[in-house]
Amino acid sequence: MQNYPHTMRLQRFLARAGVASRRGSETLITAGRVSVNGIIVTELGTKVDAERDAVCVDSIAVALADKPAYIMLHKPSGVLTTMHDPQGRVCVASLLPVDEFPGLFPVGRLDADTTGLLLAMTDGQLAQKLLHPSGHVWKCYEALVDGHVMEHELEPLRQGIMLDDGPCLPAQVELVGYKASSCTQVRIHIREGRKNQVKRMFSAIHHPVLTLHRPSFGPLELGSLAQGAWRLLSDSELVDLHNALKGQS
Repeated sequence: MQNYPHTMRLQRFLARAGVASRRGSETLITAGRVSVNGIIVTELGTKVDAERDAVCVDSIAVALADKPAYIMLHKPSGVLTTMHDPQGRVCVASLLPVDEFPGLFPVGRLDADTTGLLLAMTDGQLAQKLLHPSGHVWKCYEALVDGHVMEHELEPLRQGIMLDDGPCLPAQVELVGYKASSCTQVRIHIREGRKNQVKRMFSAIHHPVLTLHRPSFGPLELGSLAQGAWRLLSDSELVDLHNALKGQS
């Protein structure tokens, strides 16, 4: 059993419960999505009793778990990387074991039309480290892009291409092959996680992405996990993930 202080700030409680990072928890609170003992709370300084108070996010109860859960999901296309959508669209929450592991949340995002490896966990501290710019691990994407890409056209991506929100870190990119004469298969590794980054990078060299798939996240490999399926990370995979973070420090 993990040892927690008896009373703590609400945003810290939510982060410890694995709902989101500390900053993400603050956003949930100010958005009016968190209640304590049935009352919506929007003040960040609010303190809660970890053993007695009933805390809910979007009316779903959350609590401090004995042990964090770490899950790999093979996200299909057409599913939003969020636990709640006001418009009622399909979210990853419908694919994750949220009843078995309360407080699960996705680490980072994959676009709705992007498939592949998505991490979900109840460990807000590890998630924050994985998402922080200093802790970004290599992520691999397989893309089918429009047009016949020549080797020299990939050099700007390898050097660190400039986008509208600033320069990208140098990427590792390789040509995989051509599909007829109108499309090219490429594989790209990046360390950042900016919104629509891979799509924007290829659009910047005039080869828009047609399909995008993430087969790996740091040392973690999707392998034969079927689309829509999930599994718990093994102890060795979790060690590898922590070691990957240490390697970036």
